[in-house]
Amino acid sequence: MSTIGIEPLRPADRSGWQQLARGYRDFYETPTTDAEFEAAWQRLNAGGAVHGLGARIDGRLVGIAHYLMHASTWADSVCYLQDLFTDPVQRGAGVGSALIEAVAQIAKRSGCQRFYWLTQEHNATARSLYDKLARHHGFLRYDHPL
Repeated sequence: MSTIGIEPLRPADRSGWQQLARGYRDFYETPTTDAEFEAAWQRLNAGGAVHGLGARIDGRLVGIAHYLMHASTWADSVCYLQDLFTDPVQRGAGVGSALIEAVAQIAKRSGCQRFYWLTQEHNATARSLYDKLARHHGFLRYDHPL
């Protein structure tokens, strides 16, 4: 069994990251232009509010996690896991769990009082993992068009 390594995304990950990010965006049926991928990659590497981790098996990028920390009304700092995607060939190998646990440890070290994420109700594969790692509190998300 190969070991899963988790590290911050680095410039050499650009191509592998885009392949995984495209898989994520395609899964959620969210059309994304090359310019939007480039802007996202720049944000992830700018050292600002948005961060990215990569999961590697045998040196190959097989999963990504994007997260950010922010204030809330009821806490100085919370951590939001915005995107999580694993190469479909590697599903079930522990990549998603390893990425979530890595973000959780970063959030804990950063003093966050809460770590949360969203997924679509029909995403049964992801929800079976999430149900093992976290509690679902029954909230539904609404998006108001801007």
